[in-house]
Amino acid sequence: MLSKMLLKFALKKWNVGNYEVKFWDGDVYRNGSTPPKFTIKINRALKLSDLKKDMSLTVAEAYMNGVIDIEGSMDEIARVLYLHGNYDYLHKYDNIKPALSTAKEKSNISSHYDLGNDFYSIWLDETWSYSCAYFKTPQDSLHQAQIQKLDHTLKKLDLKKGEKLLDVGCGWGWLSIRAAQTYGVDVMGITISEEQYKAALERVKQAGLEKQITIKLMNYQDLDSTEYQFDKVVSVGMFEHVGKANIPFYFKKVKEVLKPGGMFLLHSIMCCFEGETNAWIDKYIFPGGYLPSLTEVVKIMSESDFHLLMAESLRIHYAKTLDIWYKNFNHNLDKISQKYGQEFIRMWGLYLDSCASAFRVGSVDLFQLLLTKDVNNDLPLTKEYIYK
Repeated sequence: MLSKMLLKFALKKWNVGNYEVKFWDGDVYRNGSTPPKFTIKINRALKLSDLKKDMSLTVAEAYMNGVIDIEGSMDEIARVLYLHGNYDYLHKYDNIKPALSTAKEKSNISSHYDLGNDFYSIWLDETWSYSCAYFKTPQDSLHQAQIQKLDHTLKKLDLKKGEKLLDVGCGWGWLSIRAAQTYGVDVMGITISEEQYKAALERVKQAGLEKQITIKLMNYQDLDSTEYQFDKVVSVGMFEHVGKANIPFYFKKVKEVLKPGGMFLLHSIMCCFEGETNAWIDKYIFPGGYLPSLTEVVKIMSESDFHLLMAESLRIHYAKTLDIWYKNFNHNLDKISQKYGQEFIRMWGLYLDSCASAFRVGSVDLFQLLLTKDVNNDLPLTKEYIYK
């Protein structure tokens, strides 16, 4: 027979949850605060044959055989079994460090986004949204589709007035501004592009939203959970620059600054298969970038205890967005060539045109993943709120 002392020693490892265990002799072991959410009554001393390798099998068979009785919340029992049964998965990245330094990431980003705001203003729409637009009809203008993208993205987060929103990779600031104006939330936008930072600051000032929006020249790696906590997090078109080795650390940092049950919307290009970065893109367009596969992202975010609520492909929307960017680019070749030269024009023209084709043939995709940190059972039962 197993002694009570041995059982108590084993229970000390089950240190999550509010519960108590009542032994056959009336002794009680308690974990967490009182009152307990569930109680397990052990009706007799356990034998070695009562124990199985699988804890859920041990508990279920013991209950079936009358060895134990259970009182209280089955949800809490299931939660404790889940957290301990999957402990190695859920704590896999607890002590992970960034594989790529902030300085290196800043250098990579600067080579692309700090080409100059004048350059991007030539062929982007008025919002300077350098990410996939959202077309409700084929006739939508690029500007209209970019505003629709912002609204579609923000609606998924079910924002409430007064909530705190983190915009990771805020670009030129338009999503942060739209969120503050439309939903009355307080926003912190972060970017490591000097040019984007300066332009976003000016846009916030022009909108008169300095009290609602803070723009910081900051990398996600440097977010401090003791200083910042947010109800919701959004990241549009930035995840592609994190790099393969830093994906677990990225989710770790988002998790640290997101409140329990908080929603996180990740908008990113992804591939069908895990593999190497396109060598030409890595050398000339996005140094240090990496397009993960959908399965790769879902695996890592699950191991980080994020739960998927909704996944939406905007693949064809990105192909259409790139078509319009390529058209706008070609209409302004004289302006661009004066500053950047003919080789640059051919390089960027190839980039925009070939990427549009890649989305059309399905070698790359664009996903919006709506997640929660931990489980949240108090969310709307349907996603109808997104389309109202």
